[in-house]
Order: sequence, then structure tokens, then C-alpha cells
Amino acid sequence: MEEREFDALVMIAASEHDADLYYVTRFLAPDALAFFDFGGHRALLASDLEFGRAAHQARVDEVLPLATYEARAKERGIERPSLIDAVAIVLEERKARRLLVPASFGLGYAEGLRERGFEVRHRKDPFFAERGVKSQEEVGHIAEAQRATESAMALAIDLIREADVRDGGLTRQGRPLTSEEVRRRVAIHLLERDYVTPETIVAGGDQGCDPHHRGSGPLRAGESIILDIFPRSIRTRYWGDLTRTVVKGRAPDRLKRMYDAVLAAQAKALALVRDGADGRAIHEDVCQVFVAQGFETGSANGKPQGFIHGTGHGVGLEIHEPPRISKAGVPLRAGQVVTIEPGLYYPGVGAIRIEDLVVVTPAGLLNLTSFPKVLEV
Repeated sequence: MEEREFDALVMIAASEHDADLYYVTRFLAPDALAFFDFGGHRALLASDLEFGRAAHQARVDEVLPLATYEARAKERGIERPSLIDAVAIVLEERKARRLLVPASFGLGYAEGLRERGFEVRHRKDPFFAERGVKSQEEVGHIAEAQRATESAMALAIDLIREADVRDGGLTRQGRPLTSEEVRRRVAIHLLERDYVTPETIVAGGDQGCDPHHRGSGPLRAGESIILDIFPRSIRTRYWGDLTRTVVKGRAPDRLKRMYDAVLAAQAKALALVRDGADGRAIHEDVCQVFVAQGFETGSANGKPQGFIHGTGHGVGLEIHEPPRISKAGVPLRAGQVVTIEPGLYYPGVGAIRIEDLVVVTPAGLLNLTSFPKVLEV
């Protein structure tokens, strides 16, 4: 059914974990809230615990007290009203029977509403398509996050650059320098700047050939070390995202060739980004750069190798959000913030990934990343 055939948009979620709910209300809460959009009139159903904050902070037209609707449910003979009982009464009083919900809407909530006679349909992601195009304020928040990310990257690379080499392994103050130690120092650095970074990647050697391997154990000289740092601002909730690959000391010739190919592929993609550009076409052009330089994608010994992921993804209130620059890419739009991060992965040789964060503009892009790209440190 078309959206115009619905009476209300409905969301039930904890806004601390649901980017769509936070986006539309700009209100953070750890427990489930109910949000309604009745043809442009937006309301939030909040418990006594959150009502006062919501009344002052939430960007909605009306904040409804959950206790009031629980009391009305009890008047109807419901001894222990649930949140869905209260939601149903709100909807009934507004004469809303046909509901549009997100694809992530809880099955229990949907079944509860259907049992009460409501028609519930979902909209495929993104629920709020306008989230993809960032306002100037949002771009400012992301740029600020990227500056913090770059400062953390400088710290991580300095730890590697300044490390001593003993029997091929990196040491610091007489102890092995490990992925965990670099990650810990990065986390402290960012927390002191009001950022959290739960999944920083510091992956050496073959560990880097699994693009989302966080990395573990001692780091070694002469091997690729992928550093992927993506923190979220505690204050604004927006993310930064930056990847660099380094080698302590001299890099093997094969890694140097891989690095040069990834750098060329990224330059190609960056040159193609602009309003209206096809994300799939950009990805295919990146693939062709690798093929032309002799870097094929396939599998060896049952493991994927080569260019095994997309070229980029959107960044905002989530670290991975539309649009995708990949096989399933869509046309880019001015105002979107996307990563450009081609990579090559060959077990037994190592891994290379280089990532910048950019804003799509009508004529090209604005690169929010200024951090240098150097392989050997």
C-alpha cells in the first residue's frame, strides 16, 4: 500500500539504540518509547521517568504521559496494562487504524497491534529517507568526529613508528606491542575527547585479511597492519571513520604493489563521486583498476581473496547506513556522507585498505579527511 493510505507512522524503540527514533526526536532514552506521526503531528509517549526530559528536549509537537494511558487501560478492565495497550489507546483516540512501521519493528509489538484490530505494514529501510542527505549542522558534527578520529590515528601510528624491533616483533618499553595495547591507547585518547570507539581494528598480517577482524596479539615488523578507527561522539551521536595501512620498517615488494593499487583505486573512486553518480558504476570502475594491475578477486584454499567488499557506505548516526557504493549501489545525492575504502586481501601476503570520508557535492566531493597516506613507518 502507498504511504498516503496510512493513518500514522509508529515506532517503538529505545532511542539510545535506534538511530531513526533519535533522528526524528533528538531525544535519548535507554528504554522503549512510542513515537507517532499523525499526518505531520508528531507525538511521543513517555514514562514518568522520562516525561520531564522529553517535554523539554524532544523535537515533537506533543509528549504524552504513559501513566495517563495506562490508567485508561485499567478503566477498560486491563489489570496490568502493557506498553502496547497504551499505544493502542493513543491510536484509537486519534482514529488511526492503518499503521506504517519500520522494518525493524518488533514482532511482538506488531502482533499485539494486529490482535487489537490494527493494520500494520512495514516500510523497507531507510524508514526516514531524508536521513541520508545531511544538513550543514550534521556535516559539521561528522567533520568534528573525523578530526578526533585523525588524532587517534596519529597516536596509533606513532606507537608503531616509535616501537623497537626485537626478533621481528614490535616492542614498547621492553614489552611486546600488541593489537590490544594500541586499541586501548586509542580508546583512552578518544574517551578523553568525549568519543567512544568499541570496535577499533588493529589487525596485523593475515588477521587483516578478514576485513572485520579486530586483531589480537603481538604486532610484527615487515607485515601490513590495518588500522580502522571509527568513533562515535558522546555529545552529537555522529561517527567518524578512517582507515590507514602501515608497515613497520621495509614493506615487501608485493605489499608495496598492493598499496599502490589500492591508492590508485581510491583516487579513481574519489574522482567519480558527485551528485547523481551511480554507486554501482563507481564500484565496478574500482574493480577494473585492480584487474588491470593484476589483482584478481576469487578464492584460494577456500578463503576469499582480492577485493572482497564494497567501495563505500554512508556514515551519520550509524557507522554503516545508506547509500552503498557496491554491487547493489544506487545513485549518490548531494549532501550524503560516504566512505571511499577499497582494499586488497591475500592470505600469506597481507592486507591493504585505505579509507577517506567525503561529502557528496553537485560538482564532486568535499573530503573530510586530511590524514596522510604512508605505507612504511
